[in-house]
Amino acid sequence: MSRKPTYEELEQRVRELEKEPVGFKGVGEGLKKVASATTVDIDRKRAEEALKQSEEKYRTILESIEDGYFETDIAGNLTFLNDSLCRIFGYRKDELMGMNIRQFTDQANARKLYQITNNVYKTGKPARAFDYEIIRKEDGRRHVEASISLIKDSQDQTIGFRGIIRDVTEKRHMEAELIHTKNFLQNILDSSIDGIIATDLQGRVISTTLNIKDLTGYDQLELIGKKVNTFYGKGVEDEKKIMSELMAKGELRNHEMKLKKKDGGLINVNISASLLKNEKGEIIGTLGIYRDIIEKKKLEAQVLQSHKMEAIGTLAGGIAHDFNNLLMGIQGYTSLVLMDVSSTHPHYERLKGIEQQVKSGAELTRQLLGFARGGKYEVKPTNINDLIEKSSTMFARARKEIKIYRGYEKDLWTVEADQGQIEQVLLNLYVNAWQAMPGSGELYLETENVTLDANYVEPYHVEPGKYVKISVKDTGLGMDKETQQRVFDPFFTTKEMGRGTGLGLASVYGIIKNHGGIINVSSEKGKGTTFTIYLPASKKEITEERELTHEVSRGKGTVLLIDDEDMIIDVGSQILKKMGYELLLARGGKEAIQLYKENKDKIDIVILDMIMPDMGGGETYDRMKEINPDIKVLLSSGYSIDGQATQILKRGCNGFIQKPFDIKELSNKIREILDRE
Repeated sequence: MSRKPTYEELEQRVRELEKEPVGFKGVGEGLKKVASATTVDIDRKRAEEALKQSEEKYRTILESIEDGYFETDIAGNLTFLNDSLCRIFGYRKDELMGMNIRQFTDQANARKLYQITNNVYKTGKPARAFDYEIIRKEDGRRHVEASISLIKDSQDQTIGFRGIIRDVTEKRHMEAELIHTKNFLQNILDSSIDGIIATDLQGRVISTTLNIKDLTGYDQLELIGKKVNTFYGKGVEDEKKIMSELMAKGELRNHEMKLKKKDGGLINVNISASLLKNEKGEIIGTLGIYRDIIEKKKLEAQVLQSHKMEAIGTLAGGIAHDFNNLLMGIQGYTSLVLMDVSSTHPHYERLKGIEQQVKSGAELTRQLLGFARGGKYEVKPTNINDLIEKSSTMFARARKEIKIYRGYEKDLWTVEADQGQIEQVLLNLYVNAWQAMPGSGELYLETENVTLDANYVEPYHVEPGKYVKISVKDTGLGMDKETQQRVFDPFFTTKEMGRGTGLGLASVYGIIKNHGGIINVSSEKGKGTTFTIYLPASKKEITEERELTHEVSRGKGTVLLIDDEDMIIDVGSQILKKMGYELLLARGGKEAIQLYKENKDKIDIVILDMIMPDMGGGETYDRMKEINPDIKVLLSSGYSIDGQATQILKRGCNGFIQKPFDIKELSNKIREILDRE
């Protein structure tokens, strides 16, 4: 397809024709010169033929072009035009002839056209490719591009104007659409969360998106012309690795690296890149998309921490369960001996010392179970404000050098919690704060009702909704980032060897996790530490509970004791007999079901171990309840109440007791269940 001639080429053709001895206007003048200069007899027919051919040639050229051609007098009235001008304006030729060229537009465009032609007249210089709008005869406006120059006679006097008009309506629409598309795409790019950088083959930045400042700290203009490796963490090494991958595969996907910010700091980014090519397919540069993955790294760390704590918790739970069974045996036999020994006996204090050591061992397993999977004991509707007031008052008496400030939310929502464990959490955090404030310091305790959305809770694998927020803030030494990342790890401690087990904050983490909550820590060296806890709110109301007696409650009736550990069967049966109960013993679930079928009418209460090899406590309970829907069962376990035990309790089991328990705890639990209506 042949290209359209330029305005300059069209004007040149017209000027060449005018130099011939015949033609319109200037061409006619040429004929006069020829006639006057020739004194010899000329064949008039040859002259007329030449004139005819010249006019035909002139007309053919003008009519063959797609652009409109016109000539006007000094006032702008049309004196000559081609068919293309008629097509552009929408008028017949006879209608256009004599009309002023400024008639075919509005006032503003007419004024513009006058100013341009006036300038051409004064300067003698053509006006090239200027835009204005015309109004067609019937169907509205069109955008045109025009060029105007002077027409002069043989004495070099201006006698009019000639011009070329090209309809560029579709072109302008396309240009406007391209600009709109370009702006639209640029807006998309600039609103992207990713930074986008284009470079040339020498690695110099040639273009960026606006948000690159958020990523690198550099403005767009600061980056243009810089080598892209300027802000690569490893400089040229990173650039070589990226270019090697690009040249080998044509693209780079999800490559993790560090980016150096303007202030010198490093951030983790994910880069995807491709080669830039021109219309010939030649490589002219690169295009890179940089995504900040700080939040992704944090999320990965949280998930890893969660999985690690879950794995360690499962192990710790198994250890604590077995250890509690051993302690149960020691506690049981010690209690039996103490029942037959007076306080004046020479071995009495030694036996009490054994009991105290059992309690210390039980406290250790309590901490192990605190971060083990399933770490709650007895969950009740609780007012956290009351727990904080009680625990902080007790702590303040012992640590008077610490000033405590409290800020409680009025009408704080209720939470369902193991009060003993939450007190343990709070005391651990108080002690942690005290140790971080040698000499003196300030402790701020606050509560608040909050609502957490799905985005916030997603990394913690808890449900969105209403939570009670607890903040424990100190003015102590603070922690570095490395310590913060490990602060909840089991057996991690900043204390010297032999000073603490390193279970305190690990236990805190596990207890909160097992309550369906969230715990976070924020700290900075020299600026103190804040632990923030979120516990799920509950609609349950707090109820008053009767106090249990500290004496052994003796009773009557028959107890079915079910446990797969011979030691527990032995010590348990002796304790129950001492308390006045008749005994039936079963060393597993299947044996227990058979015994219960045969003796259900005389069995008053069942003490059921939760973990047994042949048939677990849950299935055993369900089978016995099918036999007698009104059965009374006290669940016993070296594990905690969470998990399986909670499910059994929800199905109607009457109570739970944690191993190791002493004779007073057992007697009170049995009495409490039997006394219920």
